[in-house]
Amino acid sequence: MKVSIIGGGGLVGSCAGFALQAGKIVSDIVLVDVNRELCEGQALDLLHGASLMAPQRISAAGTEAVKDSDVVVITAGLRRKPDESRLDLINRNVALFRTILADMKQHGLKKDAIVFVVSNPVDVLTYLAVKELGLPASQVIGLGTVLDTTRLRSMLAQRLNVPPTQVSVTIFGEHGDSMVPIWSMAQIANLPLEKFPGVNPTLIAEVEKKTRGSGAEVIKKKGGAGFAVGVSIADVVHSIALDDNRIHPVSSLMSGAYGVRDVCFSIPTVMGRSGVKSHIEVELWSKEKTALVQSTNVLKETIAKVLNK
Repeated sequence: MKVSIIGGGGLVGSCAGFALQAGKIVSDIVLVDVNRELCEGQALDLLHGASLMAPQRISAAGTEAVKDSDVVVITAGLRRKPDESRLDLINRNVALFRTILADMKQHGLKKDAIVFVVSNPVDVLTYLAVKELGLPASQVIGLGTVLDTTRLRSMLAQRLNVPPTQVSVTIFGEHGDSMVPIWSMAQIANLPLEKFPGVNPTLIAEVEKKTRGSGAEVIKKKGGAGFAVGVSIADVVHSIALDDNRIHPVSSLMSGAYGVRDVCFSIPTVMGRSGVKSHIEVELWSKEKTALVQSTNVLKETIAKVLNK
């Protein structure tokens, strides 16, 4: 499988490239960036370690690489400022994103290509990609709350001193301020979270607050997220490559789940080689449903502003 990463010279794109290399599943990794020299440097750095990894082709190229790519990951974009919401980025990133989409259309995409949006605000830009690329909606996804979900799991595991891999809790809705942690379904090693030793409402509230502010904290301390978002991207791409029907909280076009239509956001989604195979709708607490409706409204309002420009 050939994966092209637009924005591959930057922190997120290069970390995604390394995570895909370390995953040893995809066969071809291409980094694409407006800064060609930086992009070539990142590809060269990856190539230098190839003998210790897997028999993969690694290169730097222009946007023409998308024409025969199986997955196109778009990470290019301006970074969020420490105190800026992800939705505030829309005025600064939409023009750039539309240019990228136009370049992709000019070169053409494979009929079965999957377009994977990571650039922020990811839900809004995923919606734009659905509307402007002309691909079936199932073939356009966004990273959504995949990163938020792994942050929440990891932070909860740290507080409870349990393995992160045994924590199960998922975030629905927007990748941003209106995200909705689904505590009603949370488990530790298949045990209900609310019955797990040491868990109480105060701890849950603290972990949730820490998760909501974690992106800004990373930006403040090191300039931007890289490692966690890289492995999050690779995790989804591997599901596509392996056609494994794993469930991820990616962002995709809603078509009736929870009564929501014509907006992209995250709910449990079965992923495979064809992209989105299905959405899974589970019963939520009343307050979670209310928060999810609010998240929908926030995104629809922003999408309306974008389309009216």
